[in-house]
Amino acid sequence: MSETATPALPSPGDLLDERERAKLHWRCRRGLLENDLYIENFFARHGAGLTWRQAHGMNQLMDLADNDLLDLVLARREPEGELDTEEVREVLGMLRLGGGAARPRP
Repeated sequence: MSETATPALPSPGDLLDERERAKLHWRCRRGLLENDLYIENFFARHGAGLTWRQAHGMNQLMDLADNDLLDLVLARREPEGELDTEEVREVLGMLRLGGGAARPRP
């Protein structure tokens, strides 16, 4: 009987590898331009340092409808229920910090 090595599961704090980061980025494409701008800025700022934990939070956000996601990113509302997790709040903070949509000057 031969032993086969089972791959080690990544820990939540491990960085995503390039392939997993590309898959996440692809999944994050949205129908609303405003969401896309925030998400592209997020990946430009944080993409290389994303952890599995943050990827989990981002995946939870990507399950939302575009308008619900935009409301969260613009802080019109806060995560509730099953969406109210540390991972989601962390990613939302990263999305909000980076800005994204150009705002007109007063």
